Amino acid sequence: MPDESGQLWSGGSEGGADRRVGTRLNGAPGPMGPFAPGTAPDFASTPAEKKAAANTIETELQPNTKKATEHADEATGAAGKGFDGWETAAGLKTVADTWDQQVKTLMGRLAGEKNALRGASALITGNDTGIGDQLRTAASGSKLDGL
Repeated sequence: MPDESGQLWSGGSEGGADRRVGTRLNGAPGPMGPFAPGTAPDFASTPAEKKAAANTIETELQPNTKKATEHADEATGAAGKGFDGWETAAGLKTVADTWDQQVKTLMGRLAGEKNALRGASALITGNDTGIGDQLRTAASGSKLDGL
């Protein structure tokens, strides 16, 4: 249901279902996730999945969180002005300050997760390439060949 800004808070977004992000834990379908009885956890994800998750954080979660914060700040500020001179105005100011600190923490965590997802792909790819190079070098000749 849209609010007065036209934002759909039910998880919908422009572009329909193809733009929605699945909330599956580690790719496991079902309501109980990968740790349901009789299932083995799978923590693997592809570099493409990591990139998609990082892009979703950057293009949807961070900007939408910022918009929601601005909307809440405007509404709380307007309410505070309506209660100017009352203790309620001071309470709303405290709530707004707490909200802003929580949003700052959330935005920092989102940035950290985005960077970790992007860094993990690079790290794994670099490790795979490095080990492959070592194996190819070792396979090209042995120190025993000259004996």
